[in-house]
Amino acid sequence: MTSNITNTISEIKERMNLISDERKHELDKMVQFIKVRENQEIDLIFICVHNSRRSHLSQVWAQVAAHHHGLLNVNCYSGGTEVTAMYPMISETLKNQGLVVQELSEGANPVYSIKYHANAHPIIGFSKMYDDRFNPQNDFGAIMVCSAADDNCPFISTAAKRILLSFEDPKASDGTAEQKAVYHDRSLQIASEFFYVFSKV
Repeated sequence: MTSNITNTISEIKERMNLISDERKHELDKMVQFIKVRENQEIDLIFICVHNSRRSHLSQVWAQVAAHHHGLLNVNCYSGGTEVTAMYPMISETLKNQGLVVQELSEGANPVYSIKYHANAHPIIGFSKMYDDRFNPQNDFGAIMVCSAADDNCPFISTAAKRILLSFEDPKASDGTAEQKAVYHDRSLQIASEFFYVFSKV
């Protein structure tokens, strides 16, 4: 879509080589979930406590990775166990990495359009509960991207599978000189892991 995202995808593919065998073992649980459903619609909800940082990055990069590998039956969503807002550094990071991000509404919990390909529907990003009506209501993969969400989230009876793939929270860098670099790095890490997943399907 843009030269920036082309460059970012090259970086992502390089970073796939840094994924440890131990981490690949965890990621392979998601690979298997997708493989057994490859001939049907596959809905994935990425869940973190506040649905503000890691869950949005996971939703976006998993959708980009699925599209990149030609898996057009994959639909990615995000949610939390609480409602806050998509943290502004997430939209800035995604813009810097070549996606087209537009703010559709203002307020305490803005809604964003996140476009990653000229001919694909944009991702709609905003903070919501994992069981919000915007998200699939049954037969989805619940991907827990923070251990706190996994600990605090009740049993999700409508999920077909629950998988823990925790990522370190970039929030610790907020307000520091390293913030931009930390968010950039975490975004690339998350992207590389989901590119690995969809390269194995």
